[in-house]
Amino acid sequence: MSSIPILKQRERQIHETGTAPFEMTCDQQSLAGSVSQRACVFCGSRVVLYPIADALHLVHGPIGCAAYTWDIRGALSSGAQLHRMSFSTDLRETEVIFGGEKKLYQALIELIDAYAPQAAFVYSTCIVGIIGDDVAAVCRRVTREKGIPVLPVHSEGFKGTKKDGYKAACDALFQLLGTGDTRDIAPVSINILGEFNIGGEAWMIRDYYQRMGVQVVSVLTGDGRVADVCRAHGAALNVVQCSGAMTFLAEMMKEKYGIPYIRASYFGIEDTAKALYDVAAHFSKDPAIQKRTEELVRAQVTAVVPELQRIRADLEGKRAAVYVGGAFKVFSLIKALRQLGMQVVVAGSQTGNADDYATLRDLCDPGTVILDDANPLELSRFVIEKRADLFIGGVKERPIAYKLGVGFCDHNHERKTPLAGFEGMLHFAREIHTTVTSPVWQFVPFRSEG
Repeated sequence: MSSIPILKQRERQIHETGTAPFEMTCDQQSLAGSVSQRACVFCGSRVVLYPIADALHLVHGPIGCAAYTWDIRGALSSGAQLHRMSFSTDLRETEVIFGGEKKLYQALIELIDAYAPQAAFVYSTCIVGIIGDDVAAVCRRVTREKGIPVLPVHSEGFKGTKKDGYKAACDALFQLLGTGDTRDIAPVSINILGEFNIGGEAWMIRDYYQRMGVQVVSVLTGDGRVADVCRAHGAALNVVQCSGAMTFLAEMMKEKYGIPYIRASYFGIEDTAKALYDVAAHFSKDPAIQKRTEELVRAQVTAVVPELQRIRADLEGKRAAVYVGGAFKVFSLIKALRQLGMQVVVAGSQTGNADDYATLRDLCDPGTVILDDANPLELSRFVIEKRADLFIGGVKERPIAYKLGVGFCDHNHERKTPLAGFEGMLHFAREIHTTVTSPVWQFVPFRSEG
């Protein structure tokens, strides 16, 4: 048993399956002083909107906020690269005292003249909420003068959690919807919500659907374009991958435009196949789509399974800890790891809700530790206690894994390798195999002790 303590106020956000009644607390602000792994509201909005490549992204606040989120996602683009640049109004003491609206207006005019974006997003940070700049009024003025949408993103960091940042981003996107031409959109059409094209996955997933005979109107927001967002209301179905980030938008589109939505995941063979079959089932009036889907899945699975079986032989019985942003991703990772013969002993997320954790409880093996909004000490404790061989997380979890002498797989938005889809499952398995079977871990004290 590790001697690392757990803060008393955090105890209800931790559960070990099979040991006590399930009563997890979640969906609340992080405990002060606990050093949460979560990002702030502003960061939550930034990661959602950032991949829209032909838009201007201006951070209204101190320079540190822009530096912290510069190039925050892999978010590959097939054309425009404006999103890769980080712009800031660089608020200082003078603006804090006298206001930053004038500086914001001047920055917008200068940047729009220089880069000719199709739209502009203006992110409010903590200090802007404190000094009370009317960001929306400045955006309306510049919209009138420049003739492009200039959209305020109300993402002041202190107002809630990362999930509130997702909501702020969806509110901004919703203002663009309904303004584009939908005349060339087919009846069999979808939007892909919550796919950010981190390692090129959006292109792979779009190709799957095109081979099925389904038109992809827009991907929100991976390799995104303002024009595609504007016409997304013309699709027949929304397919929501990152449910924590994009369910807000899917709900708004359902209410205003009557577009139904389904949840999907493209991580692992099982969930990727299910996502494709679910879309085919939605368009069941066209039986050819179902047939093409079956042929596609069969060919893809046949291509990757032989190597996955060889990798499984080395990974059988190994233990994994998983801690990522959204709980829906955790579900898929558990299934994918089981396909590789591995057992998940720690599972958690930053933004899961009560239903997510109830599902996770049912999915996990007895003795698995479930965590909501964990901090580094908690993660360290349970990785040691459960003797994990692998830690799957993001850039903030990487140092924890390596300090503890545990293999690591980056499954967050800083990675460069595609891990979604059938081909992505093979990349995922190879990466896990490489790190888990590295000979360096034999020198870690708790492993050499047996």
